[in-house]
Amino acid sequence: MIPISPGRSRRATLAGAVCALLVAGTALTGCSEDPNEGTNGVGRLAADQIQTKAQKAAASAGTVRLHGSVQTSGRTYTLDMQLKPQGGIGSVSTEGETFRLLRVGQELYLKADAAFWGKGGDGDGDSKAADKLASKYVKVPEGDPSYTKFIGFTDKNVLLSGLLTLHGKLSTDGHHEQGGTRTVRVTGDNGAGGTLDVSLEGTPYPLRLVRAGQAGTLTFSSWGTDFPLEKPAKDDTLDYGKQLPTS
Repeated sequence: MIPISPGRSRRATLAGAVCALLVAGTALTGCSEDPNEGTNGVGRLAADQIQTKAQKAAASAGTVRLHGSVQTSGRTYTLDMQLKPQGGIGSVSTEGETFRLLRVGQELYLKADAAFWGKGGDGDGDSKAADKLASKYVKVPEGDPSYTKFIGFTDKNVLLSGLLTLHGKLSTDGHHEQGGTRTVRVTGDNGAGGTLDVSLEGTPYPLRLVRAGQAGTLTFSSWGTDFPLEKPAKDDTLDYGKQLPTS
């Protein structure tokens, strides 16, 4: 059951009473409550305008938390990331392995257990290296393939600019709700090109994205809510060198 605020309930009751009186007096038919009453008004806009407003709102927000899954390069990644222009922190899971990512400025760190680092190893040397790296924030060298592969998950502007664009002909698909907040839904090619739920309350932030081609679903929250972001302590950090183990 979708909770209805007392204010909305009173408005609906009043609208119904007015309609009843008007219909009884044969003055008007087809009277109904405006679904955009009391909202930020984006529900009245064309689909492309709603998408543009959501993109601008996301770009102007200082921080965001995103949670869900994305498919890229043949893999599915489950993300739970907090992002701001200066960097990001959170967890990433793929193929049964989970690790943490932390970026402060251009410095990227990866933290995982011994099983993660030892995966694909073939000897005692690999096992010893895995034990050394386990549970430490390992600094990822900028020249290492992992740097290019994972830094995008910590970059708010890069990540959102690539995600918040639907494909195909845009249209609206009614009013919905996400996490207790009323939304208007925009679709690309009737959903085949993705769907985007945009908040009807306050700033029109994107709240839920279903990517085209079943390439993942993400929810967005904590827009503009700051969080601490700093380099890990020295005794919790390990600089492995110019290249990480191949695993």
